[in-house]
Amino acid sequence: MSDAPAGTERLVRRDGVELATEAFGDRGRPCVLLIMGAMASMLWWPEPLCRRLADAGFHVIRYDNRDTGRSTCCVPGQPDYTFDDMVDDVFRVLDAYGVEAAHLVGMSMGGAIAQRAALERPGRVKTLTLISTSPIETGRSELPGVSDAYAEHLRTASPPDWSDRASATDAMVGEMRALAGTAESFDEAAARETAERDFDRARSYASATNHYALPDGRPLRHRLSDLAAPLLVIHGDADPLFPIAHAEAFLEVLPEAGLVRLAGGGHELASVHCPTIVGAIADHAAH
Repeated sequence: MSDAPAGTERLVRRDGVELATEAFGDRGRPCVLLIMGAMASMLWWPEPLCRRLADAGFHVIRYDNRDTGRSTCCVPGQPDYTFDDMVDDVFRVLDAYGVEAAHLVGMSMGGAIAQRAALERPGRVKTLTLISTSPIETGRSELPGVSDAYAEHLRTASPPDWSDRASATDAMVGEMRALAGTAESFDEAAARETAERDFDRARSYASATNHYALPDGRPLRHRLSDLAAPLLVIHGDADPLFPIAHAEAFLEVLPEAGLVRLAGGGHELASVHCPTIVGAIADHAAH
């Protein structure tokens, strides 16, 4: 499929923080930085997607958020950082690679990180692509909550032992199934392989739960309407966590933004949608 170089891993050390990264493609190309969501390491950006983006002419970087993968970890339940530190990590990675400005792509919580990064340092963000996420501004209580099926999953799922490989991976596979859309059959074997690989490479898999216990950071100083970077929203129309109305809400604030609807897409990066997602990011970054 690809003549792009294999991913090159690098541990970035900045300000007492270690962030594990992996880069694909030619460093002379425009940079696309991929920012993943809560409790998810960079492995949740599928390697085929990263390589396709590199083939499309980009230098692609994915990284482990704090408390995931091989990045800095805290004791479970005792995070020593805020959400804003995760925003600043975006620029720690870019600085380490010598990138002045990049195309940011954020998914789920990574989309919230990317929004804040683009608002706080607009000169460093060429374009912004948000996948399966919601506007960061408060006061949007009219947006729908999770689907009934996902609410039932949350109600009935047994709390796992995140420090135990079998318990943790079973829980993660169950979560992936609950978040999947209808565009393709759920591949439990592939989901389990990803979850097990993620567990095995993590410094402390249980520490990822800290993402749900972060203390408040600095106040939001900008409104979404202040966004300078061109915005593209990619969203599945069967997302059980953030229904499609969350994607449409961006266009209410920024009517010029683009919206790509993934038919049957859930809260996921389904393989069937990978070509569409890559094409949309590449087209957006070219304008």
